[in-house]
Amino acid sequence: MNNVLAVGPFKEEQKKRLEEAGKGCSFRFCADFNGAGVSPEEIASADVIIGNLTPSRINESPRLKLMQLTSAGADAYVKPGVLAKGTVLCNSTGAYNKTVSQHAFAVTLAMQKKLYLYRDNQNEKLWRDEGEVGSIADSTVLVMGLGEIGIAYAKMCKALGAYVIGVKRRPSACPEGIDEVYTMDALDEVLPRADIVFSILPGTGATYHIYTAERFKLMKKSAIFVNCGRGDAVDNKVLYDALNSGEIAAASIDVAEGEPLTADSPLWGLKNLFITPHVAGFFHIPDTLEIITDIACHNLKAFLSGGSYRNIVDFSTGYKA
Repeated sequence: MNNVLAVGPFKEEQKKRLEEAGKGCSFRFCADFNGAGVSPEEIASADVIIGNLTPSRINESPRLKLMQLTSAGADAYVKPGVLAKGTVLCNSTGAYNKTVSQHAFAVTLAMQKKLYLYRDNQNEKLWRDEGEVGSIADSTVLVMGLGEIGIAYAKMCKALGAYVIGVKRRPSACPEGIDEVYTMDALDEVLPRADIVFSILPGTGATYHIYTAERFKLMKKSAIFVNCGRGDAVDNKVLYDALNSGEIAAASIDVAEGEPLTADSPLWGLKNLFITPHVAGFFHIPDTLEIITDIACHNLKAFLSGGSYRNIVDFSTGYKA
């Protein structure tokens, strides 16, 4: 009998769907997002793990055959020492399109219209005009990472009249909602054109600290930077200096290098920075967990029947293959 360990806040109906897809398997459900309540013995005996169990606890389990993440990001699980050779790793790409793209679009408009400043003024009981604001209809938007989230965000910007440039790993034709597409080697050429830079890059060696001080200097002083990808795409001090010195106008981050952001971080004191605590994704929209359950059910059936998996991750890149 195969043992399935499922960690995360699955609802009763979702648990039933997983059990039906894995008929004949023994299931252990744990509501903790990272499986804190699961014993080492339960991990060692699992043939399938669904959810983002703390990577260090997997420890190259020789029994584990399928690791189905509830996240789109897989960078922590492709590192040596986490999964044994031959373990199939699948992510939940496609589950977060709505929630992350809408969050990013909301903060883009909030930053353009200086709503973050008006909220600060409200807290101080100040009736004060903060002056000129931007318009999405007149903006050039640079989307860094043309996965499903990036394209969903691009389409919303395009619908309101923005001109959208996309940057991705591999050359391709322009996806729907994108006016121009480039590969990463053209980044320094397109950064100066952007009024808004939206980063939805995963955490890889190629994206680590990709937004250097020199690249912030390439941006317009009126530019807005929005990061909903990985915090380590930009060093916290580099971001602070760019905002504090006026290299760019404002930024909104849902991720930071080192989370949670410590109370003594100078980033908290910047008036032109809007911070949310990694909440763009997660399970805040109920649809997200439903889509994850769909993916997990498909892959459970594939595991038992020898069928094809959805969202297999390439260990060499950390991306969906």
